[in-house]
Formats: sequence, structure tokens, C-alpha cells
Amino acid sequence: MEDYHVAEYKYEKNHELGLFAIFDGHLGDKVPSYLKANLLKNIIKEPVFWDNPQDAIKNAYRSTNKYILENTKQLGPGGSTAVTAIVVDGKDMWIANVGDSRAVVCEKGSANQLTVDHEPHTTNERERIEKQGGFVTTFPGDVPRVNGQLAVARAFGDQSLKAHLSSEPDIRHVPINSSIEFVILASDGLWKVMKNQEAVDLVKSIKDPQAAAKRLTTEALARKSKDDISCIVIRFRC
Repeated sequence: MEDYHVAEYKYEKNHELGLFAIFDGHLGDKVPSYLKANLLKNIIKEPVFWDNPQDAIKNAYRSTNKYILENTKQLGPGGSTAVTAIVVDGKDMWIANVGDSRAVVCEKGSANQLTVDHEPHTTNERERIEKQGGFVTTFPGDVPRVNGQLAVARAFGDQSLKAHLSSEPDIRHVPINSSIEFVILASDGLWKVMKNQEAVDLVKSIKDPQAAAKRLTTEALARKSKDDISCIVIRFRC
């Protein structure tokens, strides 16, 4: 199990911050463990965070990845995906991701994916990888991989692939209003066996977010998911 998660509330400068994240590691757990302890902290520490959260998120993802790559002696050669959600005063949510960990919002009963699955075979990612001197393999019975190794085109760490991987996040701002019911954050162990709308339908009647997250992971296991499964449900009361 190389998944780590964050789910906490804290007060900063008279604002309530809801901090949520899932990190799905590979080749060891040192990188996702480091991200759990530092990524959200680094975002909030960015001087522009309160005026421009989007730039703060982008800067912190970049600087955190730079630190990981410069410290492979202690953090190892592995890497991690990330999906992060920051809720400011219950009014604004900032979602960001690298890799294939996903955020899905339930809006008036409908599932809406907020993140981008950074898979190597998509046109944009393949073009970027090839432009940087890498290649994408697609073998029968396997998923597309960067240089025949990694099944995501963006990630933190991965020293051996750093020239061909990006840690640039896709970022979405979601104003919280009465139509936003809840958000599911989960690693790909859930999404490999469940469509977005299926996941939303399964838990929309479960008011307790922890019970909802447990229901989703239990269902993923019942559907024989072979990957690490981590899940957070954030419920809004508007």
C-alpha cells in the first residue's frame, strides 16, 4: 500500500481552510509520504495564496517536485500522483491534480469530473513526452507507458523519467453553492472499476462522508480492483 491521504481543517489568517489530498505512490512510499507532510503546507505558505490561489498551487507543485528530485538520496527513486482540494471558508474550492487520481463532484445529482487523467497516450501528453525526447509504449494486454515504465504522464518524483514527465497540475476553481452536494477524491484503484456517475449514485444517499468513502472502497474491492484504493468524500451543507 503506497497511498497516503490528508483530510483536515485548520484556521489561517482568520480563514477556515479544508485541506484534502490523495497521493498514490509507486516504487516505494517515501515520495507520497513526503507529499502528505508538505504539499498542502507549501501551497498555503506561497505569498500569493490569498490573492491568487491558482498561481500558489502551480508554484508549490513545481517547487515541491524540484525538492523531491534534488533529494532522491533520502526520498528514493519513486514517485507519486496527487489530487488536492482546498476549501476556503466553505465558499471556494480549488482542485488540482497530476496523474490519474481523480476528483468528481456531485452537482444536482450528476457526476462532473473536475480533474484530468494524465495518461501517456492522450494527444497532448504524447506530443509533450516525445518533444522532450521520451516515447510512449503500448503493448498488447498492458496500458500505455512512458518509456515503457510509468502509466501516468505527470507525477511527482520519478528521477529516472524526470526529463519526460511533468509535475504541472491541472487546476479548477469551484464556487460552492447550493447545487454542489459532495466531492469524491480517489486514487485510480476506485476509478478502474467504477464510472464517475456510478460512484456518485452509490453514495448520494449516505450523509456521513466517512461512511460514504468506506462504501466506495468496499464496492471497489467487491469489484476485484487490484490496485491501492484510497477515497475521501467531502460533503457540503449549503
